[in-house]
Amino acid sequence: MAGVVGSHMPTVGVIVNPAAGRDIRRLAGSAVVTDNYAKRRIADAVLEGLTVLGERCDALVMPDRAGIGESLVDSAPTGISARRLDMAVEGAPVDTRRAATRFREVADAVVVLGGDGTTRDVALSIGDVPVAAVSTGTNNVVPDFIDGTAAGAAAGLVAAQSVPVTAVVERHGMVEATIEEADRHRTIRSLVTLGVVDRPFVGTRAILHGTDFVGGVVSQASAADIGLSGIVGTLQAHSPGAPGGVLVRLGAPDEAPRRVRAITLPGVVERLGVEECRPLEAGERARFDVEQGVVSVDGERELEVTDASIDIFPVDDGPRIIQFDETFARAAAGGCFEE
Repeated sequence: MAGVVGSHMPTVGVIVNPAAGRDIRRLAGSAVVTDNYAKRRIADAVLEGLTVLGERCDALVMPDRAGIGESLVDSAPTGISARRLDMAVEGAPVDTRRAATRFREVADAVVVLGGDGTTRDVALSIGDVPVAAVSTGTNNVVPDFIDGTAAGAAAGLVAAQSVPVTAVVERHGMVEATIEEADRHRTIRSLVTLGVVDRPFVGTRAILHGTDFVGGVVSQASAADIGLSGIVGTLQAHSPGAPGGVLVRLGAPDEAPRRVRAITLPGVVERLGVEECRPLEAGERARFDVEQGVVSVDGERELEVTDASIDIFPVDDGPRIIQFDETFARAAAGGCFEE
């Protein structure tokens, strides 16, 4: 078996977001609910997947208010040294960002259970540590619907360098915006979609209607995606590892020059008007002037803005995402599963 390179003990970080997949879109659409019991079972499988290495492996687990992390440490399989990450817990997204910052220094790979929002929080702080993103959220453009055992095995193989890491991870783009108002300047980043919403308040955060979007920029797009990246994908596909992104501006369906039918929520298809849809190079800016509205990131309303000029642009320095199929193909070809 290829096993562990040198004397280094591979360390895999585990982040489970108990709050992922609990917003109002579970009621407005037909999204599947992943409760904390299911997340715990998936995370248990992640640790079991690490045993595919056939060598000892460290698992460092983010603590959380739901106790999922504690239970993982207590029930870790033989051969896996599982420890709780020593950090304060607030029951908020800052927990994920704080854990990712720590993992940036000590982990060889990280498994993340959540949606695009959780993966974005990790991406903002994880640096170049490879990320295995497992879907347990509402917006799941980047995270994969994959068995936890397989996700853990892939993360372990990458952490141990049993496969050529540069060949099995892909740098994902992100999207950034600078927001200029009369009295302040703000910046914000998204993982997949950064949009402008024609509504004055954040409210329930979740965006329930595609027609609420004025437009935005996406770092990847496919007609199979949910939300803004799915709207863009009906006209302009953009692969996750491709440089740059895609701009879209929306309008009234009966007045816009193009019309599409797109999946805007799980179980919801809408008819939308498209004024403009075109590729952007990394750093190329698209401006939106807004009297009153909201800036959204990865499917959620984030910042209320008034009399604002918003410049949105793709960036190419996002997280390194583990490609599961390529990881297992390389591992099998290299005899990593043989004793």
